[in-house]
Amino acid sequence: MIRGLRKWAVPFAALLVLAGCGYDDTTVPKPEAVVTTPAVPTTPVKCDNKLQSYAPSDNRGAAIANLANKGRLVVGVSGDTLRLGSRNPETGKIEGFDIAFAQRVADELGVPMVVRVISAADRIGLLEKGEIDMVARNMTVNCDRWSKVAFSAVYYNATQKVLVRADAEKDYKGPQSLSGKRVCAPTSSTSVDNIKAIQPDVVAVLALKHTGCLVKFQNGDVDAITGDDTVLAGLAAQDPYAVVPKQGKLTDEPYGIAVNKGDVALARFINSVLDEMRSDGSWKDTYDEWLKPYLLVDATPPTPVYGR
Repeated sequence: MIRGLRKWAVPFAALLVLAGCGYDDTTVPKPEAVVTTPAVPTTPVKCDNKLQSYAPSDNRGAAIANLANKGRLVVGVSGDTLRLGSRNPETGKIEGFDIAFAQRVADELGVPMVVRVISAADRIGLLEKGEIDMVARNMTVNCDRWSKVAFSAVYYNATQKVLVRADAEKDYKGPQSLSGKRVCAPTSSTSVDNIKAIQPDVVAVLALKHTGCLVKFQNGDVDAITGDDTVLAGLAAQDPYAVVPKQGKLTDEPYGIAVNKGDVALARFINSVLDEMRSDGSWKDTYDEWLKPYLLVDATPPTPVYGR
């Protein structure tokens, strides 16, 4: 009976992957007048504290001045990360926790938001090319990335964990249980490096996206999936034979909204919006709507760190 049910799970996840890939190839047409990409600072980017961002500013004009596409905010997002950024099958719209934050920024700027579904591997490159203005795609803030992009203050503190088959849940005792096991994570995510550092004997298997990992998992090509708890909760919701066991966190994964390295004005403006969302209760409302039903825990907004 279980084998029969699992046959249906594979095509469903596979369709998600195909849908995501189709969006990856979609390019946003540019208007005739295109503003040049912001100049990249020539001085080295300091990273004494990776969580430290720029002081907030509500200067809307400065934030809009260097948008890659005049009159709109083009945002790189996930299209298949359930509850963070995924397509609603009924409306066709991309929605989720990350999308809600991006939409609030666009609303405060007073411009329409255009979403472009991208892979994790595309995030930095598309910002550097000026093809998108902002990334709201569960992107972990770290010092290496600060050398390539600029981040907002942290808007959510995720943690990296591991998803396994339900029949293996009782045997999972932490990373030591993964020795010799095939563990999947998306290309260019920090999850692969993290899990290898903790358990060097892991056999790392890469996929373009987490839904690609889910297909491999359902096909029996991998034994486990690692990633942020927020992402794994969405994967488990798609497969009744997948579970995120009770476990300690492997790492902290602080999420930041990324912009072009030289677009400090936009980063400052985003921080002012995040400040508003923390103070007016909309941060909590957004969390309660998109993540709490899956994570089943209360959460509070991260305390911002400024001074960069």
